[in-house]
Amino acid sequence: MFSLKKLKNGLRVVTVPMKNTKTVTVLVVVETGSEYETKKNNGISHVLEHMFFKGTKKRPNTQILASEIDKIGGEHNAFTSEEFTGYYAKAASRHAHLLFDLISDMFLNSKLAEQELSMEKNVICEEINMYQDMPMHYVGYLWEQLLYGDQPAGWLTIGTKENVQGFSREDLVNYLEKSYVAANTIITVAGDIDSQKALAEANNFFGSTRVAPKPRKEKVLEKQNEPQILLQIKKTDQSHFCLGVRGYSVHHPDYYPMEVLTAVLGGGMSSRLFIAVRERRGLAYYVHTSFGSYTDHGYLVAQAGVDNNNTEEAVKVILGEFSKAREQKVQEKELNKAKEYLKGKLTLGLETSDEYAFWLAGQEVVRGEMLTEEQIFQKIDAVSSADAQRVANDIFRNSKLNLAVIGPQKEKGGLEKILKF
Repeated sequence: MFSLKKLKNGLRVVTVPMKNTKTVTVLVVVETGSEYETKKNNGISHVLEHMFFKGTKKRPNTQILASEIDKIGGEHNAFTSEEFTGYYAKAASRHAHLLFDLISDMFLNSKLAEQELSMEKNVICEEINMYQDMPMHYVGYLWEQLLYGDQPAGWLTIGTKENVQGFSREDLVNYLEKSYVAANTIITVAGDIDSQKALAEANNFFGSTRVAPKPRKEKVLEKQNEPQILLQIKKTDQSHFCLGVRGYSVHHPDYYPMEVLTAVLGGGMSSRLFIAVRERRGLAYYVHTSFGSYTDHGYLVAQAGVDNNNTEEAVKVILGEFSKAREQKVQEKELNKAKEYLKGKLTLGLETSDEYAFWLAGQEVVRGEMLTEEQIFQKIDAVSSADAQRVANDIFRNSKLNLAVIGPQKEKGGLEKILKF
């Protein structure tokens, strides 16, 4: 069972004692990311994340910093998303004190040296190039760009090359001072720990985190009246596409029915889309559905990679399965299978201290509350066939339908004709 406490400066500390593990993870999550940025500084959250690994006063360069983890056989990394940024270190639990020391040093004392920034800009631009060369990955970026357009939710989390190359050390320092404050910071310590000792360590190492007002992000605006298509022309052997609809935020009362519906449609190798697209027609190697839910917006999307000549057929098949979900209730056996799939995936995903830390911190940031595994199971089990059908009828509408494609197609015409319910 986890415990949530607040330090005097307002920083939240979540401790999660876990049985049957000899590891511990120390994770710091800050409630800031690309949706907290402006057009001018889009990408700065990600640049700052990179710079935290370039050295501190105590550990003056990357090699020294990294060797602290290497010499104990541990690991450390970071991530930037739309609504939060995280830094973590994981190792055998006997090294917990060092993990606190290392992560707090990076978090509070990074030098952000000009020379390092100059080199890291090139590294990040190469990262952007890498993703652009991976259409299976990059089509997801296009999908969110299509849905949300020219606002923070529609911009790339990684930023643009122009912005990245233009950032100065002063820009990073200003953003750091504004965004990395105690009120929007969460420390999650999970694994082979004693909660009181972990809380004391958190207070010792993070008690000096800046106290300042918590930054706010702009509310996402959603405007759509008819189906939309975004086509990126690229010479590829396959067309990769995201086909889906606007959905719900994490706070919506039908969040869990949407999650179950997503699993029915594309969760696993016996799901409707896998059978219809791959097994019956051989149109794709991979096809699946997922749903993204944030504090004030969300979506349900199917993704597949198909032969360039089969894009329209695959889109038709998926739209047919979407329509079927509106017209017919899910049979009880299939509904229960989808529920058990979701519960099983959650259980498997929480076997390690780092995954458990990520899961709880993500809930606290986006939901503003942390539910236990059992509480989530209860919410999933409460979903009925009628709930799933009601959600399908609400979200599978032409006014919410979107298609993003990367491939050699130069015209939208054929896709425009079939993109409708």
